[in-house]
Parts: sequence; structure tokens; C-alpha cells
Amino acid sequence: LDMEFTGLHSTFPQNNEPSLFDSPVERYLKARRSVQRFTVTQLGLAIFSNENSNKYVVHSYNFFLFPSTLGVTDVEFTLSASSIQFLSSYGFDYNKFLKDGIPYMNEVQEEILSQHLLAGSWKVSSALDRDVLKKAIDEVTCWIAAAEEEETMVLQDLSGYQMFEVQLVLRQALQNVWTQPLGDKKVMVKKVSPQHRRLLENSPYDYCQKELILLSARGFTNLFQTLVKAKKPLVGHNMLMDLMHLHDKFYKPLPESYEEFKRNIHNLFPVLIDTKTVAKSIWKKCPFPRVSNLLEVYAVLCSSNLNPKDPTCPVIALASDCSRYAEKKSPHEAGYDAFLCGSVLLKSAHLLLCRSTDDAVEADPSFSQYLTALAEYLNKVNFIRGGVSSINFSGEDAPCQHPPLLVVHVRGWPGLNERQIYQEFKALCRFDVRRLSKNQFILLSNKFKHVRRVLQDYKHHPHLRVSIYHHWRHSPHVNCLLQVSGIVALWSLVAFVLGGAP
Repeated sequence: LDMEFTGLHSTFPQNNEPSLFDSPVERYLKARRSVQRFTVTQLGLAIFSNENSNKYVVHSYNFFLFPSTLGVTDVEFTLSASSIQFLSSYGFDYNKFLKDGIPYMNEVQEEILSQHLLAGSWKVSSALDRDVLKKAIDEVTCWIAAAEEEETMVLQDLSGYQMFEVQLVLRQALQNVWTQPLGDKKVMVKKVSPQHRRLLENSPYDYCQKELILLSARGFTNLFQTLVKAKKPLVGHNMLMDLMHLHDKFYKPLPESYEEFKRNIHNLFPVLIDTKTVAKSIWKKCPFPRVSNLLEVYAVLCSSNLNPKDPTCPVIALASDCSRYAEKKSPHEAGYDAFLCGSVLLKSAHLLLCRSTDDAVEADPSFSQYLTALAEYLNKVNFIRGGVSSINFSGEDAPCQHPPLLVVHVRGWPGLNERQIYQEFKALCRFDVRRLSKNQFILLSNKFKHVRRVLQDYKHHPHLRVSIYHHWRHSPHVNCLLQVSGIVALWSLVAFVLGGAP
């Protein structure tokens, strides 16, 4: 699975961007705010079928998605200029997203729509649809005054939800009409008696039954529910944001509780595999270049240097009706990236299986053997730039592990802020910065070698003194407590001395 969005990290409110200081809970709450503001533009699925021996046939699909507008409260979402520009540079078709996107809704939105259908109080949220409906109602009311019973007319040029909405609004407004879709953007309107109308309403052949409307409004959510029921391993690359959008857009709005989110996702998809987590491990276990980009990881795993003519290596073939990706690379197209994810998984699993057995791997290893080789990575989703390497969806997260914090004491350089401190150290290494006091800042890196380098290079700096952070020495709270304790002790001593005098 792979997804593209209208944005990744919301800058609202301030300080919402990911930071090395974030715990998994803090990162989840930041990402939750971003997921609530942005939406999914495209979802890619690549389905790998183990047809025979070590051959896997892939059917890869792209789904352009757009929030459902059928009778529910209008959905608002934000566009990030950098994300739009990035996808545009890779040829993303925004016309397909906006005009032909498949609708979807979560369970809360579906319940609201269901209640509207039961109450018969139909509201149209789209201004475009309101104009189309007004035109259709005007045509029908002009026609029906002179029409005879059983006489019909046809409304033309109705698209998508308009086919449903025109029928629901006409039936609600006029008790002596019946409607029926004719296909090809047309709806037939018939003048009927009230008795005939009641018979038709109870007919199983009514195309405006609540169940059919909900089925149409759910759109892609129907396929999401099929994926949930299938309980197949779900594979992604850096897939935390993908999982959060899956939960929010197709299941339920994201809960405030991080632990509840983890439980929900584990119930929906019991087996998750993040190829970024697997690739990071391969760096350590195999002679594997440190590449993180999905396309680069795929290219390295396909190279003859890593797997020189291994006959047991899985053979991956695109199905005949999904062969476009065999001829052309399409990075950041969701269906292509989903194909890369599955391919990287199989090739990584084979590599790990080969490294874990002293003897040669038996001919045509099964997928269950690959899952065994991947056991330590199952349900471990990569955590980008944080105190833990991954989020564990089937248990407790590992404790946060960082190199030691550094404290920078500024002397003779007034007015320095966090941004300027960041710029000062940026050329040397990558740190996140937080102000500790008026003239002190904390630096946090995720690499021990960066900590050593800074301590060495800034040993004799004229304005910046860098040292290891010690809570009892540098914490403002501890310093404040010590100062208050000192004052109390001093006054106690003075009172004792004065109280003991004649």
C-alpha cells in the first residue's frame, strides 16, 4: 500500500513539525492534527499472488480519491504548497483527483448520512449540485402541471451523485412522481397516483433504496472494508501517516489516545510490515548501501552485486493488464510505489533468509518462511527522527534511546535565538534545538558521532561553551528549587542566630 496526500506536516499550530524531542505520544498528537487538516489524493494497492514455486504475479492499481459530498456535512481540507508542487513535478493528475476522485467516508459520516436518509430530510452540500437540482425541479414542475398519469419525461446531463440527489429531492417535494435512472447521465420522471407511488416505494427494484445510496456514498470505503476482512499482511514504506489516514478517512476519526489508535490499527490489520524498518536492519546485517529512498532501496536489491544469480530468489512479474510499470518508472505514483514496497519486501525477506541459514536456502522458499525471517520486524512501523526507532503496534514501544543531550551556554553574544543556534551548528551536524534559559540552549541529535564532533570542535569557542547536559546542574526547575532551598536555609540560620542572642 502507498498513499499520496495534499500535505504532510501542518504548520498550524506553531511548533507542530516533527522533532527529535518528540515521544511517540507527542508525535502522534502532532501527526493527528496534520491528518485532520489534509486529505488523501491517491491510494495505490499492489496485490502479490504466489502463483507457483517462487513466482509472484502483481496486480497494481491506482485509486484517485475525493471526499464524499453526498448529503453529508461538507468536508474541508488544506493544501500544502510544497506537497502540491512536489507531486506536480512527478506528473500527478490533479484533474483526475478533483473531477473523477472516488468518494469515501468513515463510519461517523456514514451514520450521519444514514440518519438523513431515514428522516427524509435531504440536504445538498455542493453549490454545483444545487444549481443542477434547481434546473431539474423547474423542468419537472413546469411539465407535471399538464402531464397525464403514467406520462414520462427524461432529465439529461446528470453526473455522479446528482443522479441520486435529483431523485431524492423530487420524490420528497412531489408526491405524485416516480423516478428511475436510465443510465448515461439520464433520469426518467413519471407522473403516478399516490396509491401507485406507495406500491413503488415498497418495491425491491427501487434504485434509490437506502442501502444502494450508502453503498455508492461509501465508494472506496467498501474496498477498505474488504481489505480489513481479508486480514492479509499490509506492507508500506514509512507507513505511519498512511495508517493514520486509513483510520481517519475510512474507519473512524482519529482518537485522542495514542494507545487506542494502536489497538484499532492492530485489530484492523494484524500483520503490518514497514519496509523502511526492514531496510534499516539490513544496513546493519548485510553489505547494503545506506539508501532510504524507496526507489533506491529497490534498485540496490535488484542489483547483481547483492544477489549474484541466485536461482531461489523470488521472481516478480507484473500481470499482463498491469504491465505499464514494467516499461516505465513512475516514482510517487501510488500504484508504482505500492509495487516497489511489495518487491522490496520479498527481496529483503529472501536476503534475510539466506543470511540466517548456514546451508543454502532450499529451492523455492515459501512466503511463510519469509514471514518467519521477518518475525522481529512484524508490526514495527518506522518512527522518523525520534527517540524510538519504531512504533510497535502489537505491544509496548521500546524505551526512548538518545545520545546524551548537550547544553550550549552563550557568553558575550546577546540576543541569540533557537534559529540562530540551529544555523550555527547546521554545517557540522543535524540537531534539534530548544531554549533552556535566557543564555542556554539544549541540543539533541540522533547520532553519537555528532555529539562527539560538537564537543571536540567547540572546546575553545570564544562565545559558546558546549557540555553534556546534567539534569541536577542545568535544569531551571532544579536550580530554582536549590535557590529557594538556599534562601530558606539562610533565613532559618539567621533566625536561629538572632533567636539565641540575649
